[in-house]
Amino acid sequence: MTTHWTRMIAVAAGLWAAAPLSAETLEVTSPDGAITVKVSDDGGLATYAVSFEGQQVIAPSRLGMLFAEHHGFERGLAIAGSARASNDNTWEQPWGERRLVRDQHNELSVTFTASEGPARQMVVRFRAFDTGIGFRYELAEQPALTGDIAIVEELTQFGVGEKTTMWYTPSDEFNRNEYIYRIAPAGQVDDAHTPSTFRNEAGIHFAIHEAALVDYSSMSLDQLRPGNFQANLRNWAGGPKVKTAAPFTSPWRTVQIARDAVGLINSDIILNLNEPNKLGDVSWAKPGKYVGIWWAMHINDRTWASDKYHGATTAETKRYIDFAAEHGFAGVLVEGWNKGWDGDWFNNGDLFSFTEAYPDYDIEGLSKYAAAKGVQLIVHHETSANLTNYENQLEAGLDLVRKIGSHYVKSGYVSDAGDAVWVDDKGIRHYEYYDSQRMIDHHMTVIKAAAKRQIAMDTHEPVKDTGLRRTFPNWMSREGARGMEFNAWGSPPNPPSHEPMLAFTALLAGPFDYTPGIFDLRPNERPPVRPDMPRGDPKNRPQTTLAKQLATYVTIYSPLQMAADLPENYEARLDAFQFIKDVEADWEQSIALAGEVGQYVAIARQGRQSKEWFLGAVTDENPRDLSVPLSFLEKGKRYRAQIYRDGPDAHWDTNPYAIVIEEKIVTGGDTFTVWLAASGGVAVRFIPVAK
Repeated sequence: MTTHWTRMIAVAAGLWAAAPLSAETLEVTSPDGAITVKVSDDGGLATYAVSFEGQQVIAPSRLGMLFAEHHGFERGLAIAGSARASNDNTWEQPWGERRLVRDQHNELSVTFTASEGPARQMVVRFRAFDTGIGFRYELAEQPALTGDIAIVEELTQFGVGEKTTMWYTPSDEFNRNEYIYRIAPAGQVDDAHTPSTFRNEAGIHFAIHEAALVDYSSMSLDQLRPGNFQANLRNWAGGPKVKTAAPFTSPWRTVQIARDAVGLINSDIILNLNEPNKLGDVSWAKPGKYVGIWWAMHINDRTWASDKYHGATTAETKRYIDFAAEHGFAGVLVEGWNKGWDGDWFNNGDLFSFTEAYPDYDIEGLSKYAAAKGVQLIVHHETSANLTNYENQLEAGLDLVRKIGSHYVKSGYVSDAGDAVWVDDKGIRHYEYYDSQRMIDHHMTVIKAAAKRQIAMDTHEPVKDTGLRRTFPNWMSREGARGMEFNAWGSPPNPPSHEPMLAFTALLAGPFDYTPGIFDLRPNERPPVRPDMPRGDPKNRPQTTLAKQLATYVTIYSPLQMAADLPENYEARLDAFQFIKDVEADWEQSIALAGEVGQYVAIARQGRQSKEWFLGAVTDENPRDLSVPLSFLEKGKRYRAQIYRDGPDAHWDTNPYAIVIEEKIVTGGDTFTVWLAASGGVAVRFIPVAK
């Protein structure tokens, strides 16, 4: 039996630590003092709590993790030490929503020791910003954590409150994160992707997500009991949730906090919790707008397969290149150019070639044709989530991209959520979830291989964005939510609330390649082009007005913005198309002006090149009068506002094309007032007027 003196000697030696007789609580506040994080070891449990302006946001919630073959951090925990730091610096993005990003925070790192089992320590590092908090686990190399470590559970909890309103998509469904957003009291939600957005009974808005997801598995939210979620890590197929070794750090768990909904948008927490750019000069990763052979397949005019309706032909691609060059677009995306699309490509991902084009597609000749007109081909790599087939061809496939002079690849991982395939060295096929650690590692392999060749990536069917674009600026855009394609064949299509919902949910994570700009708003009502493939259900259509399609170029951010419709549909409405030609894809600064989750949003952005301002606003199915101050404009200057707004009788269902295009002179002291139709919008370009 251990005597009192033996125990004292052990504690002094740092070999064994008992929980203190009385709990210890430490605090860290945001620089403005509005946010407070309290960290405690009460009852031998590691907990944290978060408040905003004295009101609870996260109730006292558990911290810790469990391992398969090592003692974890669950009970008998005591605060053994802490350290504090602060930071206030400004860094520059090579591209982004804003050029300059301020990183101002206060930091508290707390060391917990465990009193049961061998001596071991866990550090939890907290950072408090004016717009929220982040925290992560840091486990150093130590005798109790040797060899391979298998994390079987992360005990991180988020006590949000049973009656708190929650906007979310389910995390355990087949279609990854491509679902219509739902709204419910948090106590009624079983599981959810992050970012998930909340509004508690005090009216405080907050969003839970994660930052710097590397060498770990993705976190979703799993309800333990009403209003209390636990971090649910996606497991390996037949294995643990995370395979690692000490030393290691987890991704940051983030809680963005604001008094109102737009405050969530005006936050840079996710970026600030990622490491700085590791690639150096990335001037080759240029933001821009592109067109492509894509929408024609979704509305069944063309096919990905190499039949007589094949979209990716040399002649058709030249038509798109000519259109891009004429109207100032930087790139042309071509899907269906490579072998593998014939037959059931959804389930035959091992048949794709990333170096062999179909006979009717001259990739090298087209690249030269495009280059002569100042346009780049955007090469498409659909993998059908067969990781091994893509990894085996990755070097050769990316080498071809650079050989033809392109800097851009759009990749795809179409499959059911749990059907990402990899084959081990014994030839055994394993099926992973799309956001497991295996998939996270795969994406990093691709991003790093692309960076070596000065190639930027636009990933579809991706793992969610967690701010890694700061560290690897060649990871320029992603899909990661329900995009425009669902309006061609979805059941149902995206509802009118979808676009204003995205601003407060998915877009909190980062850029979204939504592929906006559809001008034929009733595509399934036209006569079929292919007798073998009739049009889809007429109800499948963009549920927006034409003005709302324009506004999304401002409200939905992506440094790679697609004008997704067919060239002939733009040529039929060149007056409205002018806004898409004029709007920029890279920004000096961005400001969310007004909005409510899923109802409406208004955002102003200043172009990085032109320094002109652009305003976009969209609404749900409810028409509304919008009034926003133009205080973002430079004082004392006059601006010519080019306005694209809904016509007086516009309605997304009955009259979607009604649009008014007009100009007026405004100043920064004015208030901009406009009527938005049902599922309507407004897009404005502000041009300084020379004195």
